[in-house]
Amino acid sequence: MLKTLSLLALSIVLVSSVYKEKTYAVGQIKTPKGEILFQLYDETPNHKASFIKLANQHYWDTLTFNRVINNFVAQGGCPDTPAGFSDSPYLLKPEFRKEIRHIYGAVGAGRDNNPEMLSAGCQFYIVQNKNGLARLDDKFTVFGQVFKGMDVVDAITAVKTDSLDAPLSPISLKVSVIQLTAKELKEKGFTGKLE
Repeated sequence: MLKTLSLLALSIVLVSSVYKEKTYAVGQIKTPKGEILFQLYDETPNHKASFIKLANQHYWDTLTFNRVINNFVAQGGCPDTPAGFSDSPYLLKPEFRKEIRHIYGAVGAGRDNNPEMLSAGCQFYIVQNKNGLARLDDKFTVFGQVFKGMDVVDAITAVKTDSLDAPLSPISLKVSVIQLTAKELKEKGFTGKLE
């Protein structure tokens, strides 16, 4: 009997270690104004992988939302200078998708005016215009969608800025990628489709 119970306990441990609930990678940005959570699209695999890589390296943790424009975007990461994104660790080929548009809460990759439309690995933005920004479609890669924290983005774009649209008081970033189950995603307000 004792041997049977031990075998039963062992099989329960083995089954539970094999069965793990599926989790999904979620972009997390913590700011002094609150937390932003967004889905990372599988349809843009290189941009998703790049974001995860730089977040895991804590690349953005000393940087800020350096360009914020009300009714347009909150942009963060490496500075967007007249010389372009010369400080970006690398550039990414565009991953334009007809089914992914610049709607309110879309997370996209910044770029300068390079003819290949290569994205700067270091720069991301969140669309804050409630009508979306269709003029950016198929010109900038969208790789995610905010599902929690658009009130935070609205607050960020409402701050006072200088003539270059930089906040007068810096808005720091703490960027991570967290793993959430489908249940946890729903609890945090996610209503999208899961693969």
